[in-house]
Amino acid sequence: MNTKKLATVGILASLSVVLVWLVHVPVFPAVSFLEYDPADIAILICGFADGPVAGLIATLAAALVQGFTVSAQSGVYGILMHVISTGTFMAVSSIIYNKNKTRKRAAIGIACGALAMTAVMFLANLVVTPYFMMGAVNSETVSVVLGLMPWILAFNLLKAGANGLVTFFLYKSLSRFLTNIGAK
Repeated sequence: MNTKKLATVGILASLSVVLVWLVHVPVFPAVSFLEYDPADIAILICGFADGPVAGLIATLAAALVQGFTVSAQSGVYGILMHVISTGTFMAVSSIIYNKNKTRKRAAIGIACGALAMTAVMFLANLVVTPYFMMGAVNSETVSVVLGLMPWILAFNLLKAGANGLVTFFLYKSLSRFLTNIGAK
């Protein structure tokens, strides 16, 4: 990774943290801990511009900084879930887009990324969440998580859909800017 790409990764990871700091809104009153934030937009832009490896580096950096600052209350659990969800969304989306950089491939990539993120987070919430809730995966904690699953699935689809849609409409303009400064 050259210096310009590394700088772009750093800027977009930082922007991701700023976005989650500025905007985090509960989506469903019944499960107010599920908050929408636009942080994935910057990470998707990074993955589209510089590829999935750069996007994963940005994801990890943003998750760590966010996990020790604006979202410190969620601790290691929050960092891990952030890396899993954002990493999945960005990786699937950018792998598809980067094979042939067209608007159609961007739309397909974002749709596939949103579905992949939702599926992976379904599984992660069945395994990771019970462990962090009770220190072990058992039938009682899995039952609690299963009761929340319709909310979790809807939340992940909504968040990925909103962030993907914004990225879809912003990316081409931003890619010209990134190209002009030599970062792409």
